[in-house]
Amino acid sequence: MAAEFINNNKFGDGYGLTESSGAASAAVGADEAKVHASVGRLSENMEAKIVDPVTGETLSHGQKGELWLRGPTIMKGYVGDNKATIETLDSEGWLKTGDLCYFDSHGFLYIVDRLKELIKYKAYQVPPAELENLLHTNPEISDVAVVPYPDEEAGQIPMAFVVRKPGSIITAAQVMEFVAKQVSPYKKIRRVSFINSIPKSQSGKILRRELVAHALSNGSSKL
Repeated sequence: MAAEFINNNKFGDGYGLTESSGAASAAVGADEAKVHASVGRLSENMEAKIVDPVTGETLSHGQKGELWLRGPTIMKGYVGDNKATIETLDSEGWLKTGDLCYFDSHGFLYIVDRLKELIKYKAYQVPPAELENLLHTNPEISDVAVVPYPDEEAGQIPMAFVVRKPGSIITAAQVMEFVAKQVSPYKKIRRVSFINSIPKSQSGKILRRELVAHALSNGSSKL
């Protein structure tokens, strides 16, 4: 995302967690801020690696996995919660962020989704944010959220909750076709429900559990 200039102040993208005590990466300067969808390069004195969440193998540039961070600003642990500390920090001081990410060949970091929000379709993992970003490009869609829907055969299937733009008459079949033309077969939207608004927290995060509960209690269109 390009840097924005407001009242002569420049804004760019970065990435950090409470556990990293500040920015772990940042786009420094106008040129770095123009790298689309990236959250910049690693901050000074910060180490990172992308780890396969299943095998624990360190992955290469362009491969998606969990982002692990290590550096002088990484927390020492959670006060009074040794179990959470052990689950989050390994013995060498690496912080397991829980974020699905990748680095490009120039060292720019990209955030794909939260690992816990991945949809487990058969042997594949589908990032909801990827499908949401794609659906947001449809001119008839005002807002959208993608959630996992239980399926006996596949385990989970991607389901889209769609808010139509005023005057739109887009159908569930058209929503599914729009996605199917642009993604691998395992990423296809297989259920659609139209809704007046997407439930979100005060910070703007999609309340996916509410949508899953809504889906299970109501009928929806299925491919």
